[in-house]
Amino acid sequence: MHSKTLRELATEIGADLVGDGDVVVSSVNTLQDARPGQLSFLANPKYEKDLESTQASGVIVAANSKFDRVPTLRAKDPQLTYQRAVLALHGPRRHPHMGVHPQAFVDATASVGEGTVIYPGAYVGPQVRIGRDCVLFAGVIVYERCAIGDRVVIHGGSVIGADGFGYATSAGVHHKIPQVGNVVIEDDVEIGANCTIDRAALGSTTVGKGSKIDNLVTLGHNVRTGPGCIIVAQAGVAGSTTLGHHVVLGGQAGIAGHIELGDGVMAAAQCGVTNSVEAGQIVIGSPHLPIREGRRAYALVRELPELLKRIKDLEREVEKLKTK
Repeated sequence: MHSKTLRELATEIGADLVGDGDVVVSSVNTLQDARPGQLSFLANPKYEKDLESTQASGVIVAANSKFDRVPTLRAKDPQLTYQRAVLALHGPRRHPHMGVHPQAFVDATASVGEGTVIYPGAYVGPQVRIGRDCVLFAGVIVYERCAIGDRVVIHGGSVIGADGFGYATSAGVHHKIPQVGNVVIEDDVEIGANCTIDRAALGSTTVGKGSKIDNLVTLGHNVRTGPGCIIVAQAGVAGSTTLGHHVVLGGQAGIAGHIELGDGVMAAAQCGVTNSVEAGQIVIGSPHLPIREGRRAYALVRELPELLKRIKDLEREVEKLKTK
């Protein structure tokens, strides 16, 4: 960790200082847990109530914030400014070793770029290509012929290039279809722990540049994601589906196979997407609906018991009128 005055830090991370610039901070913490000598931040308005009780010596806030109980670093994008502050105070993550650990297995026909760190217990198969400055944590498995770009991070237990789930069924017997493609992970991708990205039946399963994948995500064979996608924990994308650029899939979202999600599509948590979605749409629910329509529909669900009672009451009234 590196101690800095708020004045020094504001200059380094591009924030506007309001208050005593001689205050010294050495680390970052949440509003609730911060102590004197620490910097905190407010990026989500739901935590605004914690501003009045925080013990932090300084807080990163939005440029238009009125909070001034302690010195503040004001920024147009508090979350990005917080990221810069963490790097400035804590530095980048340092690995306990450099290069390929002796207890990792890297096939003799694989290539590993300069600056890449491979942890013990990782497996890199034949003809795999790994770029520069990557990190493969313990237990990562990369099957044969897969390609990984530069500055890719893959967390423990993830499997890249296992067989796609493809069978030809005849007379009740499932015959395995050889999966002869590979997986291509482009530059600046981060893949969380215990993810599975299946190799293509033909061609490549592709994760686009700068995409970020949370833990426990599955991408089926021949899935293609554009650049900058965000896929949150436990989401699953079935085979041969294409995601445009900067698509966001919420936690536990399930995406059917052989469809297309256009650029900028957002699917909410636990959304079940069964058909292609046009660019820019936000969808919710299962089966998915556009967000406005979905909110109305799911609001009605809560009223169904009362609506059913009213319908039965009306039916009884109609029957009474008929008898008269």
